[in-house]
Amino acid sequence: MRETGSVKFTCQQVPVEIGDFVGFAELNEYRRKLLELGMIGVDANSIGFGNLSIRDGVTSRFYITGSATGGISELMLSHYARVVAYDFAGNWLRCEGSTIASSESLTHAAVYEADPTVFSVIHCHDMKLWAALLEKYGPTTPKEIEYGTPEMAYAVRNLLKVREVKRRKIFVMAGHEGGVVAFGKDVGEAFRVLCRSEPDRHSRTSNIQ
Repeated sequence: MRETGSVKFTCQQVPVEIGDFVGFAELNEYRRKLLELGMIGVDANSIGFGNLSIRDGVTSRFYITGSATGGISELMLSHYARVVAYDFAGNWLRCEGSTIASSESLTHAAVYEADPTVFSVIHCHDMKLWAALLEKYGPTTPKEIEYGTPEMAYAVRNLLKVREVKRRKIFVMAGHEGGVVAFGKDVGEAFRVLCRSEPDRHSRTSNIQ
């Protein structure tokens, strides 16, 4: 689960203040719900897991929760980074803000690059959902590919060429135990995709939707 505790890419951070952005309140609202479900948070080793992002308008840039923010109950603007440039081959990105972008930022970038209709991405952890999707559905990222690597970004980009993946708006990372990625036209849709896919979704989500 150690995606927010171990940044693998080279990050060029521009320490400027992040201003209020469209979708900030909505991101925090659904992040709170994911925290309640235990799909983002901190593991037994005090390492944060899970991240959310939203596209910056119709550009290739996006806002994403910062590294090591999984244990914070309520995020402020200072806990978000704005990814303004990236390079898969070089395993590099440039971000703005007072925090470093999540180490899964290149995965989010790959989703946005592959599908211009996607405006929000959720990467969360749920072993039961991960196992159910891994068994039930076809395409996943290859088991030998680790999170936060250029290979993962390429694999995700290729995965979104599969019609069923784009239709379902969800996939699992076979080599990243528990890792599930959902996406949609906004963060609300991405969250609902997770809820629909959850094996025991009725008991887990009835009190928070």
